[in-house]
Amino acid sequence: MLQAIDHTRNESLRRIGRFLIGTFASTWALWALVIWAYGRPEPSVAPPGLGFGGPVFLLGVFAPGLVAVALTARDGGRDAVRTLLRRVVQWRVDVRFYACALLLMPLTKLAVAGLYRAWTGAWPQFGETHAVLLLLATILSTLGQAGEEVGWRGYLLPRVTERFGLVVASFVVGVVWAAWHLPLFFAPATDTYRQSFPLFTLQVTAYSIALAWLYWRTGGSLLLAMLMHAAFNNMKDIVPSGGVPNGRVFSFDSTLVFRLTVLVLWIAGGFFLVRMHRASRLGDARAAGG
Repeated sequence: MLQAIDHTRNESLRRIGRFLIGTFASTWALWALVIWAYGRPEPSVAPPGLGFGGPVFLLGVFAPGLVAVALTARDGGRDAVRTLLRRVVQWRVDVRFYACALLLMPLTKLAVAGLYRAWTGAWPQFGETHAVLLLLATILSTLGQAGEEVGWRGYLLPRVTERFGLVVASFVVGVVWAAWHLPLFFAPATDTYRQSFPLFTLQVTAYSIALAWLYWRTGGSLLLAMLMHAAFNNMKDIVPSGGVPNGRVFSFDSTLVFRLTVLVLWIAGGFFLVRMHRASRLGDARAAGG
């Protein structure tokens, strides 16, 4: 009996390891190629598709989902893949969760603006894009988040949860998710160039906690996770965090807005952690899917 349990645990860790190795190796290799091409003295002569936003870059963005599908097919066959991908269109959830997915980031940024005003006596810079356009961009880009969410929440989160529980898994996936972005902090064409990677990691981990809670409460809906992910990408610049000129990637150099954003997200993350911890004590904090 104990041998069977140990075998199951070891197999779970092997699956997690295969996913991480496959995802990081493929994404980082593809992004390294793009960064190399972009940094050439004559980038105009670089091979087609090797720009940021081009096919090679986007293939790296979609690597977590593609690796997850490949490993799911390897371990469980077509039925397992269908079960995983069915979560991408799992839309029948309480409307409150749609509100949570859409509003967490804009409410965070509005709270940041208020704290900034209280701290400095002045309002921070607000983004110029109209709220309706931000909402439209969020909705239109939701399906595009499947490339990441099928991997992070659809594949990795349930397996880490099986091994360590949902609370710990929400942290682990957040740190992994942040680390996956690391090459972009050295790419001048990205909005993370020379930003503080430690603070980015704290920010993404807090958001990962919220996403884990949402995934669990919606019975494993990747659609809602994708919507919350899209809201993060499109609404984070309601109050832009900005960067520090000549900032050091592995330092805590940052703007006050960035620091306040991390603070507010962790306050929200604390709420979600308490909810997940209470549920785990009742034996009800198992992430859906697997």
